[in-house]
Amino acid sequence: MVLKIDRRRLVLAGGLGAAAFLSPLGRALAAEVLGATGFTHGVASGEPGADSMLLWTRYVPAAGESTPTLQVEVAQDPNFAKVVAGGVVRTGAYRDWTAKITVDGLKPGAIHWYRFIAPNGDKSPVGRTKTLPLGPVDRFNLAVFSCANLPVGWFNAYGHAAARDDLDLWLHTGDYIYEYGVASTRDSDWADGRKAMLQPVTEILSLADYRLRYACYRADPDLQRLHQMAPMVGFWDDHESANDSWEGGAQNHQAATEGDWGVRKAAAMQVYREWMPVSEEPWKAYQIGALATLYRTESRLLGRTQQISMGAAFKAENPDAALKAFRDGPWRDPSATMLGSTQESWLNHALKSNKGWQMVGMGTILGRTVMPKDAVDWLRPDATEKSLNSFRDNVRAARAGLPMWMDRWDGYPAARSRLLKAAQGADADLVMLSGDSHNAWAYGLVEDGRPAGVEFAGHSVTSNGMERTFASDPKAVAAGFMAANPEMKWADTSQRGYMMLRITPQRVTGEWLFMQTIKARSLAVAGSHRMTVERGRKVFAG
Repeated sequence: MVLKIDRRRLVLAGGLGAAAFLSPLGRALAAEVLGATGFTHGVASGEPGADSMLLWTRYVPAAGESTPTLQVEVAQDPNFAKVVAGGVVRTGAYRDWTAKITVDGLKPGAIHWYRFIAPNGDKSPVGRTKTLPLGPVDRFNLAVFSCANLPVGWFNAYGHAAARDDLDLWLHTGDYIYEYGVASTRDSDWADGRKAMLQPVTEILSLADYRLRYACYRADPDLQRLHQMAPMVGFWDDHESANDSWEGGAQNHQAATEGDWGVRKAAAMQVYREWMPVSEEPWKAYQIGALATLYRTESRLLGRTQQISMGAAFKAENPDAALKAFRDGPWRDPSATMLGSTQESWLNHALKSNKGWQMVGMGTILGRTVMPKDAVDWLRPDATEKSLNSFRDNVRAARAGLPMWMDRWDGYPAARSRLLKAAQGADADLVMLSGDSHNAWAYGLVEDGRPAGVEFAGHSVTSNGMERTFASDPKAVAAGFMAANPEMKWADTSQRGYMMLRITPQRVTGEWLFMQTIKARSLAVAGSHRMTVERGRKVFAG
């Protein structure tokens, strides 16, 4: 059976609040996720090549088979009149019944249809995928997603994208799931029907926890449909493991009560690779004919050094002097890295070797961002003293030229400089595609006073943005951020959705689409905003 949870039942369970997990309805929903058999979570594809594709499914046998073997068929029509490729793949409980296989011999730049066949003859849903093109390419359309927190909203952005017929590939820049438990979401933030879908109810720590959380997310019908309709290039950010993670730990991991970080990190990485249509390669380049190269990077768990903190400077006898010392010393440490030296070297060489648009997918934003001086005045009237002090500190840091977010590339200025100089040295038409912040931004990236490329920074699928923090008009907030940050060319701090990139030899046009709501299932769009970069210019047009 394909796991499909009826929305009416979810709404009923969600209305019960925390009691949903103790009620017969809540227990039934949990049992349905854990006890489903057959092809439980649809199909997915990823790691696209010109003649190959990685295909994914999950198959749980009803009884008796510990390592079932699945047949795979690929055709150029949805009726499978002519099967052009295929293979066999084995699965089992040791990998949570997920199965992945890379199929070769496909036609470049073409739509293919695929399915899995169980030992008993049952068939999976039919998936649609598309290989990458070869040679000259007139147009390629890419959708970009990030930050899909299931409790706070429905995945309408996924549903809207999946219903389109003009998109070639999905890119997910991370925070595909969130690790938090039920208690971490305010009662007022829950979307109707979502509470019943989140298991386990506590923060996820173990291998079993992570597997169950993915099973719940992947039960969402819009996410299943997204994976069914086109291939995805995906990589993790922090919430696939724990908030603000780095190689040796995370802000949301306390070793004294939650165990060894290495064990938790290994579990998070294993389950991501089980449940996502991704290979074991830590980073990779995808050639879109002669048009562009798309890069999948890893900037969280393998090479990132620990985030630096300027907290001590605010407590110093002379905070302004301490902030300047921090700015001129520890903050500029060249050993601080997001990617690690091996990946940095790989990306530098790749930028030199490839032609066309150089499109780098990244978990966090490169654009420089300091806190505007008026930000404290924008806060909601019920802001806590702790929140007020935090914003005041960030405004003070901005006067010293220090950023507001040390967890992103702003906190690693030497590494940021190395990346942008590498792009300039390669004369690359650099287009950064990033997520993480929950808000929509456009940056003109500058290094040594010269343009180095542009950045389309995507808003979240559901996760709360600055509208949760600020009471002021979002247009005034956006204007304040742009006035304080020369690299920032546009911003929206209050709407959820996804980005669409239209890539041609002459230009890349990015469009931020804003969903009308995330609190109920709806494909209605509230509006959009477009920006364009012309080939060879390295700055936004207009």
